Amino acid sequence: MKVNEIFLSVQGEGLSSGFPTIFVRFTGCNLRCSYCDTTYSYNDGVEMPPEDILKEIKKLHYKRVCLTGGEPLLQEDIEKLLKMLYDYTVTIETNGSVRLDSLDLSNRKYSFVMDMKTPSSGCSGEMVLENFKLLKSRDEIKFVIGDREDYEWSKNIILNHYKKGTITFSPVYNRIDYAKMVKWILDDRLDVRFQLQLHKFIWGPDVTGV
Repeated sequence: MKVNEIFLSVQGEGLSSGFPTIFVRFTGCNLRCSYCDTTYSYNDGVEMPPEDILKEIKKLHYKRVCLTGGEPLLQEDIEKLLKMLYDYTVTIETNGSVRLDSLDLSNRKYSFVMDMKTPSSGCSGEMVLENFKLLKSRDEIKFVIGDREDYEWSKNIILNHYKKGTITFSPVYNRIDYAKMVKWILDDRLDVRFQLQLHKFIWGPDVTGV
């Protein structure tokens, strides 16, 4: 497995926002989104077997782990690592373009945060909409919103494909008026979770390893 970084921080987004979390960021992604804030993970990293990754995780004491990237589902030994993390609370952040059932989903303990790429990302056509059928109530579907077109696209996806999980609308940092986006949500009576990326307000948008 190719690992870009392993670090301890607080989760900056999603349902566990604010909780201490161990992040394992893998190298490599099959998409090139316009608003990507982790371009440094495209190529840079170190090859590590799952056993060594687990050793590094254990050094950080907490039992909450986020597997992110890049795209973690592209890692060959992801199933092996997940089995090793059986007594951890694990979240997999995936970009929506890889089939979730590339993993064995039977009796899974981990949860997904599936990031549906909106039109302003340039990658909305790569989304695997069949993944919606595989989500559980504990999973999360995240839409990163950069403009009104993204918002309307996301609303349409929800109305036509949403099955289970928590829906999150997250504005692109410093690109869209946050209050205006909240008004859109309330005017349309959408039952979605609005979120800001906590880590960018604590450390700034360009800091890595946090």
